[in-house]
Amino acid sequence: MLSFSRARSQGRNTRPLGGGMEYLEPKRKSNVMGKLILVVSLTALCIIMLKHAPSFTSPTAFSRSEEGVTHVLVTGGAGYIGSHAALRLLKDSYRVTIVDNLSRGNLGAVKVLQGLFPEAGRLQFIYADLGDAKAVDKIFSENAFDAVMHFAAVAYVGESTLDPLKYYHNITSNTLVVLEAVARHKVKKLIYSSTCATYGEPDKMPIVEVTPQVPINPYGKAKKMAEDMILDFSKNSDMAVMILRYFNVIGSDPEGRLGEAPKPELREHGRISGACFDAARGVIPGLQVKGTDYKTGDGTCVRDYIDVTDLVDAHVKALEKAKPRNVGIYNVGTGKGRSVKEFVEACKKATGVDIKVDFLPRRPGDYAEVYSDPAKILRDLNWSARYTNLQESLEVAWKWQKTHPHGYASS
Repeated sequence: MLSFSRARSQGRNTRPLGGGMEYLEPKRKSNVMGKLILVVSLTALCIIMLKHAPSFTSPTAFSRSEEGVTHVLVTGGAGYIGSHAALRLLKDSYRVTIVDNLSRGNLGAVKVLQGLFPEAGRLQFIYADLGDAKAVDKIFSENAFDAVMHFAAVAYVGESTLDPLKYYHNITSNTLVVLEAVARHKVKKLIYSSTCATYGEPDKMPIVEVTPQVPINPYGKAKKMAEDMILDFSKNSDMAVMILRYFNVIGSDPEGRLGEAPKPELREHGRISGACFDAARGVIPGLQVKGTDYKTGDGTCVRDYIDVTDLVDAHVKALEKAKPRNVGIYNVGTGKGRSVKEFVEACKKATGVDIKVDFLPRRPGDYAEVYSDPAKILRDLNWSARYTNLQESLEVAWKWQKTHPHGYASS
């Protein structure tokens, strides 16, 4: 018995007391209690962290479908056209998610929209690049989209001739990523923002939807490739598809909340309206008109200028009219061509500034004359351009430019 008692005592790290009793050493007891407290604390901390992790949060309005509410993903929604489209959708009580990598868009535009529609479940912004397939799939997995309006794209003809691979990657490749996500997550509607640049330089004017597509610059080619992918996919899909080929966009929100604010480094590639306003404000010494020997009335290019308010109205009508297993292709324009010289004169009147104009050789990739026949979109969607006065559209845009001399950074 004695030898057994000693062995047990040594194994338990105890000290003998009188009467043969034993007790645990105080240091050992303290260590056990300390470890117990540490384990409990760490467990509690883990529970708190897990509860705050995305998988433990209760579903948001954006992650679930709701009867009577249409949730639209607007890619490129921080850009010029995309932000105006988001504004219109929000005004019409749609639920909107904007996805943008801000390479061309403005966070300031998103902040304006958030200020106008601060209610929960109305608008969310997600910073992401559509070239990241995993990020895109995660966005679609975590949100219940009913429709996608795909605006996101680089969109300057001149730049596309200098850096064509950027355009094929950003437009064609990224559209494939979006289309794969749309298919995988069974989104019901896709409204694709295309361009008249897919037609190239047709032999006959005006352009109709069956005019052969023979693009002459990488921008138009990349857009046509994206269209072809969508059309091929739609042949074996229940998805409703609308492709809108629009012409030269001008103007801004009539109430002055949004406008066009291209990045400074992109001014030379931007729209003629931006160049006119920069010249009127003295940001650049004058306006450069490239090409005066085209076979047009005055030798300068002829374009169909569509107000951005009319353009987004066409997108909303397309969204409303889109039908499962159907594809709609529409030109979005005024049906009237205006020369660059006419545009410059209208800009001078709108700004009140006698803008200096330099006439230069043609720009690579440009075409002489492009304007639409909007008869089909009028017949099918009951849409026609309302803001057709060139000078008035420029006056609205000029007002925003004057109050925002540094773009959205002026707000």
